[in-house]
Amino acid sequence: MKFEEYLEGLRGKSVAVIGLGVSNRPLMELLLSHGAHVIACDKKTELGEYGESLKQRGCTLKLGEDYLTGIHADVIFRTPGLRPDAPGIAQAVAEGAVLTSEMEAFFDVCPCEEIAVTGSDGKTTTTTIIARLLEAAGRTVHLGGNIGHPLLSETPTIAPEDLAVLELSSFQLMTMTKSPHIAVITNLSPNHLDVHKDYAEYIAAKENIFTHQTARDIAIFNADNADTMACAAKAKGRVRLFSRQREVADGVFLRGEDIVARNEDGERVVMSVSDIRLPGVHNVENYLAAIAAVDGLVPDGMIRDFARSFGGVEHRIELFRTRRGVKWYNDSIASSPSRTIAGLKSFPEKVILIAGGKDKGISYAPLGSVVNEHVKLLILCGATAGVIRQAVEGAENYDGLEIVDVADYPAAVNLAASRAKAGDVVILSPASTSFDRFANFMERGETFKTLVNALPE
Repeated sequence: MKFEEYLEGLRGKSVAVIGLGVSNRPLMELLLSHGAHVIACDKKTELGEYGESLKQRGCTLKLGEDYLTGIHADVIFRTPGLRPDAPGIAQAVAEGAVLTSEMEAFFDVCPCEEIAVTGSDGKTTTTTIIARLLEAAGRTVHLGGNIGHPLLSETPTIAPEDLAVLELSSFQLMTMTKSPHIAVITNLSPNHLDVHKDYAEYIAAKENIFTHQTARDIAIFNADNADTMACAAKAKGRVRLFSRQREVADGVFLRGEDIVARNEDGERVVMSVSDIRLPGVHNVENYLAAIAAVDGLVPDGMIRDFARSFGGVEHRIELFRTRRGVKWYNDSIASSPSRTIAGLKSFPEKVILIAGGKDKGISYAPLGSVVNEHVKLLILCGATAGVIRQAVEGAENYDGLEIVDVADYPAAVNLAASRAKAGDVVILSPASTSFDRFANFMERGETFKTLVNALPE
C-alpha cells in the first residue's frame, strides 16, 4: 500500500494513540494533518503546552491512570512497551478496533527493502554496523525501529532503491504480520520476563522477524545458540548462519583469527579479528552477523576499513574518559545479566564494576561466577543490589570479593574514583533496567558520564 493511500484510509476515522512520548509525536502530526479524529492516551495526567496544542487541533486527550479504559476507536496505535492484551486494549479490539503500531504501519507502506535485527543482546551494535557499512558502500539508508527515529512520517522521502535498516524489540515484534527481506537474530536468552508471560512468549515474539518471510528472503541465525538454531528450523527463506565456534555451509564463521564468508560458490577471508577495534568476543559475533547480512552488498575492503575505525555505539562499552591512568567505560545498555557478562569478558584485566537497577524478573545466578572471575571491586546501587550480591556470594568461586553498597550514583563514582589506580578499568554495567531511577538507559548513561567528567583532573 502506498503511504498516501494508507493515511487517506484513516481520514475521518477515530484513531487512538497510546503513549505520547517523543517517538509518537511525528505519528500524531501525521494523523491530525490527514483528517483523523485522534484520541491521545497517556498515563501522565498533564502534557503541558503540547497537550494544549493537541486540544486546539481537535485532539481528544485521555490522560491519567484510566487512560486505557473505555477506548472507543476504529484504529489503535500501540506503544511498543504495552502488551497487546492489556485489559483496555483487549476490550477495544473485541469491540472492533484494529490494533497496530508505528512500526507495523511502516512495514505496510515502506517502498524499499528492509533489513531488520533482533536478539537478546548485540542488536543495536549489529544494526549500526550494518547501516554504516551500507552507507559506506553508497546506499541510502533509513535507520529506525529501536534505534534512530520513527520512520513512518519519513516514508515520502524513501526511494525504492534505498534500504531501511531496523532494530526491532520483542515488544515491537509481538503483533507484527510482515517480515523484512533480510532478518537477523543475534542470540536468544531469557529477557523482559517482567513484561512477557514466559520465555516461550518472548521467543515467539522474536520469531515474527522471519515468520512472514517468503522463499526469496534471507534469515540469519547464531549457530552457537541453541534457541536461535531451533528458530532456524522454522524459517521459510534462505537460512544463513554465523558462528565463532564452528564452520558453517552458508554464512560467516571464525577460523582461527580469520573471519570467513562461505556460500555455495565457495569461501573467502573477509578480514581478521585483529581488524576489529571494538573489544570483546561478543563484538566479533556482532560483526559475523552483520557481514552475513551485507554479504554481496558491501565490498570486503570497506568492511575491513570500517572495522578498524569504528569505536562503537554510545552507552555500549563506551570508553569516554581516561583520568589519572584509569579508563572509565559506560555500558548502561547492559540491562540484563547476559549483557553484563559479555561486557566483563571483554576485558583481560579485573575491573571495578558498578551495577544494579530494576529487576526484569530473570535469574542473576549466571552473573555471580563471572563477577568473581572478572571483578576486583563490586559497587552496587539500585533495587537489584541484593540479588546481585546474593548471586556473587552464592557462586562456587566466591573468594571474598569486596562488595560495597552505595546510596546513589554520585557515591558510586566517588568510591570508584578513590579506589582506582593507574591501569584500572571502571565500568558501569548495571545488569538491570534503569527504571528504578531513570527514564531509560540513555539517561542513566548520561548521568554516569556527567558525574565522571566532573571529577577533577
